[in-house]
Amino acid sequence: MAEIERLFRLGGKVAVITGASSGLGRRAALTLAAAGAMVVGVARRQAELESLCQEIELPSAYVVGDVTDRDGLPALVETISNPFGPPDIVVHAAGINTRETADDVTPEGWDVTLSLNLSAPLFLSQALVPAMKEKGWGRIVNFASLQSYRAFPGGIAYGATKGAITQLTRAMAEAWSPHGITANAIGPGFFPTELTQAVFSDPDRAARNAAQTCIGRNGRVEDIDGPILFLCSDASAYVTGQVLMVDGGFTAK
Repeated sequence: MAEIERLFRLGGKVAVITGASSGLGRRAALTLAAAGAMVVGVARRQAELESLCQEIELPSAYVVGDVTDRDGLPALVETISNPFGPPDIVVHAAGINTRETADDVTPEGWDVTLSLNLSAPLFLSQALVPAMKEKGWGRIVNFASLQSYRAFPGGIAYGATKGAITQLTRAMAEAWSPHGITANAIGPGFFPTELTQAVFSDPDRAARNAAQTCIGRNGRVEDIDGPILFLCSDASAYVTGQVLMVDGGFTAK
């Protein structure tokens, strides 16, 4: 039993989570901290990050920063690494959905969506990988989506990035897993977060989404705990290049 528990313990590991100020990013930070990781939360909102660290209580830190600022990336990585050393784990939970229809999508909306949802996970991972290679151990977790596989109204830019995330995850695995670094993605179904506020503010729509699942309900934030811990721990040592759909069976129907 002790050996099984060890598989899921993250003591001594440093985990950086983008989008940690709210939603599933915040939940991921709390989960990894509970497993023993030293967590560094990254987001733009300082008050929410301070609240996160207060809730964690154990050694943790936060960085107010913009992961889409490529010129500022070296300084951001240095700041992330200052509290506990270079991260062993990176969870890319930051994301945006402009909800522009195909007829109305703007260059600005398209660019900001690709920059945050797709480019930031690549370039931040790329900057963190050298230290992971030196240790011979690393975990990269991207966030896919139902829209990685399904087309939803008003989701052309968001869906394009989430479809691309599945291939980015596979390509990361091909490139970096020989060095002990796994790369996987979680594909959440409908969870009540800031990003899905428009969905859950419509009870009928939320009910229809729940009925689409095999389980018969929408997600709860605690449903992400097990999958995120699995993909960030030694329990998933032989799992890489995969997308784990945490959607109650939405994509199975």
